[in-house]
Amino acid sequence: MDSQHFLSLTIFLKIILYSICAKEKYLLILQTLFSLSANYLNKEEDAGIYQCLASNSFGTILSREASLHIAYLEEFKTQRRSPVSVREGQGVVLLCGPPAHMGELTFSWIFNEYPSFVKQDTRRFVSQKTGNLYIAKVEPSDVGNYTCVVTNTVTQSRVQGPPTPLVLRSDGIMGEYEPKIEIQFPDVLAVAKGLTVKLECFALGNPVPSITWRRPDGVPFPRKVDVNKSSGVLEIPYFQQEDAGAFECMAENSRGKNTVKGRLSFYAPPHLVEKPQDVQKAIDESLLWECKASAKPKPSYRWLKNGEPLESFEDRIQVVNGALSISSLTLSDTGMYQCIAENRHGRVFANTELRVIAVAPDFSNSVLKAQTLARQGGDVLIECRPRMSPRGMISWRKGKEALRESHRVSVLDNGSLRISNITKLDAGLYTCVARNQFGVASSAGTLVVKEPTIITSKATQLDVTVGESVVIPCQVSRDPTLDVRFTWFFNEQLINFGSHGGYFEKVGGASAGDIMIRNIQLRHAGRYTCAVQTKVDSASIATDVVVRGPPDPPLDIKVDEVTETTSFVSWSPGPDNHSPVFAYNIQIRSPFSLGWQAAKTVPASLGGQQLSARVVELSPWVEYEFRVLATNSVGTGEPSKPSQKIRTKDTLPRTTPARVSGGGGSRSELVITWELQCGPGFGYVVAFRPLGGQSWMQAAVTSPDASRYIFKNESIPPFSPFHVKVGVYNNKGEGPFGSVTTIYSAEEEPSRAPSRVRAKSLSASEVEVSWKPLPWSTSRTRIMGYEVRTTQLNTYYIKLKAYNSAGVGPDSAVVNVTTKRPPPSQSPVKVMWNATDSKLILKWDHVKALENESEVMGYKVMYKQSRQSRPSVVETNSTSLELSLPVDEDYIIQIKPVSEGGEGSSSKQITIPRIAVAHAIGFAPERRALPVLVTLSLYCTVRTFL
Repeated sequence: MDSQHFLSLTIFLKIILYSICAKEKYLLILQTLFSLSANYLNKEEDAGIYQCLASNSFGTILSREASLHIAYLEEFKTQRRSPVSVREGQGVVLLCGPPAHMGELTFSWIFNEYPSFVKQDTRRFVSQKTGNLYIAKVEPSDVGNYTCVVTNTVTQSRVQGPPTPLVLRSDGIMGEYEPKIEIQFPDVLAVAKGLTVKLECFALGNPVPSITWRRPDGVPFPRKVDVNKSSGVLEIPYFQQEDAGAFECMAENSRGKNTVKGRLSFYAPPHLVEKPQDVQKAIDESLLWECKASAKPKPSYRWLKNGEPLESFEDRIQVVNGALSISSLTLSDTGMYQCIAENRHGRVFANTELRVIAVAPDFSNSVLKAQTLARQGGDVLIECRPRMSPRGMISWRKGKEALRESHRVSVLDNGSLRISNITKLDAGLYTCVARNQFGVASSAGTLVVKEPTIITSKATQLDVTVGESVVIPCQVSRDPTLDVRFTWFFNEQLINFGSHGGYFEKVGGASAGDIMIRNIQLRHAGRYTCAVQTKVDSASIATDVVVRGPPDPPLDIKVDEVTETTSFVSWSPGPDNHSPVFAYNIQIRSPFSLGWQAAKTVPASLGGQQLSARVVELSPWVEYEFRVLATNSVGTGEPSKPSQKIRTKDTLPRTTPARVSGGGGSRSELVITWELQCGPGFGYVVAFRPLGGQSWMQAAVTSPDASRYIFKNESIPPFSPFHVKVGVYNNKGEGPFGSVTTIYSAEEEPSRAPSRVRAKSLSASEVEVSWKPLPWSTSRTRIMGYEVRTTQLNTYYIKLKAYNSAGVGPDSAVVNVTTKRPPPSQSPVKVMWNATDSKLILKWDHVKALENESEVMGYKVMYKQSRQSRPSVVETNSTSLELSLPVDEDYIIQIKPVSEGGEGSSSKQITIPRIAVAHAIGFAPERRALPVLVTLSLYCTVRTFL
């Protein structure tokens, strides 16, 4: 057989059968795989629509339709094609003419020889709808042979058509002309939901036309739309309802433009949104199955029973908008049912099973409760739900007597027993009897009547103050045989005791539900509900708690009407927290105040109804903030938020600069300093004269940020006294001078060097330097201190010089000194201790110094109790030491050698534990420990550390 005509294919149809196994009492789903296969399919005989019919003892169902299409692709029938002759600049269409086929095709074109394929661009286009090759404007390079290649995407087979020669005419070049659209999409194209749709548009023209796409309503394309301008294809993936509508393709060049329009319509095959479920019903009951599907256009519905159309000849069977209802069910209604929702684009099946049963009454799965608890005065419902089909009659007995219905006792339609306003006499054994035409069955249970639970505490309102503790009562009377549970709610939210910051505590014990709120806060105001519950009833009571506290901060602080010394402050009252405000206070803050200060106001006393006041006695040209505090009978609340900063207006200066001082500087200078003030056009006036002089010299300092003035004159004697005073001025005029103070002019630097300089080596790293000091003060200079400088060559060279505020004096004579050899680098080892209840004996090996180290002269033993911070030190010349120490405490001990070069390395840290026996021996640990004890030395003469 021709393999292009016949294909080997196997078709699998999967059928799900539903079966009920009555013996095991569960729903068994059997999934059976049936296959329809054929080794060789004939495209004329075997193509078509198939359905599978599956049956078993529970019924029959019909599968959905399966369409069989046999894909194939035949060879091109013609082997030669005539040449296509065109002018240069003219557009041309080369026809493909695909052979007979079944299945989706794709197209490409070979130029001259394989594998040289035509590349698509704005000038050349291969339509995947027709297979034709379109060249918008022919160029000389286009001359050659073109071959159409057709591929079947199902069978993956490929065939080539005969080559089509393209030649140029010799009678001239084609002139420019407007676009002519050769490929256009249908006027209306229906697209299924979720598919990808591609629209093609291409035009011939000279110059080469450009292709643009748009929607006539001006709505822009969503991001998912791919507009390929070079290939003339508009692609819309995952097509949805909102993608439907009109589309327009425009081809344009310099000679004109042309457009085509089309419309995409949306359709969707049915998709089930509500499926019928398997049910088991009793005889004479009713059935309602809902079957709903979404689709466009809207679907129609029909039902099958056991694979056959369900005919509604009987009034008891109705199908309305997909819903199937059957009343007065009979055994013959049992079977497999299928709902089919369909429109012209497809159909969908929903399978379900109906089982109609007939059984005698049976209580095996629904026996009455052995004991039912009810409270006296309440209601009770005793359910009776036997399994029986059809439903029969239900009656009740109390004890051995038939139960008669009354205004308190009634049997409901479902057979359950309701008793209202229960009394003690209602207690006893109750029996439910069920009967139908197939038999009788009964089940019994006891009704126990309990005393009601009553909350004896009265609903009330509690009035408390912030910080107090309050108890909210919840006392009950109840049946002593029942356990009771108390649950508390605050503003309908469950109180979780142990959280909430520890404010809530249960204090009622087991028989009462009282709670205490400790250190109550404003946020604890609200409704508290006590819920009491037993096995038979419940009750609740609500208590409203009002919490009084200091007022909340005032709001909306505003400041206006600002002058040099006053401002007008207003505010709005905050919540008074259930206690009226009787006073307000205003506070102010400035860069010159220590925090917030009480403001002076007019009126001086601000009552609870006063919401504004004038603040007085402010300083001119100072930046202020204002805040307000409210007070009620509980206390003063938190302050308001600070107001915006305001600055008072400037006025004639009244305050003189503070902290006028000075001194120092260079030779022939008088340095004067003061504390800054500020203001517009602000400046300083500095006045000074020699001590004993009559006339004042004055200088103006115009910068408000200046805080010093230097007067330089070669005639000023060193370290001579001057009377100085500093005044202020601004744009309003001059203010007063401050008080007169005495300041000395700059002194001379020391003119003499220290004498009798001596240097003595104390250790490997310490040298003691001494000298004869210079006189502390003369008429021209003072000595403020000394500088010590060292230079290291083979030895240390040391020199000194005195200094004061004017500079340093001359160097002293240089002295040299050599430090001691370094102390031993080895630490004491093999430290052993022997302790009794009153003494501690230490022994260790002698430390031998190295050749370049100082000889060991003795040892320092440092010890302290573990709880002390400062150690005690004992010096010894031997390698043992006896200490009279009580050993009822832990001790920490370290030992270090001592030489003329200083103290050597410390031994390992030794911890001697408290002795619990009369005698103990120990050794130092092997691990090296960092030293923890440090000694300090102080000397009366200066020492330089090298």
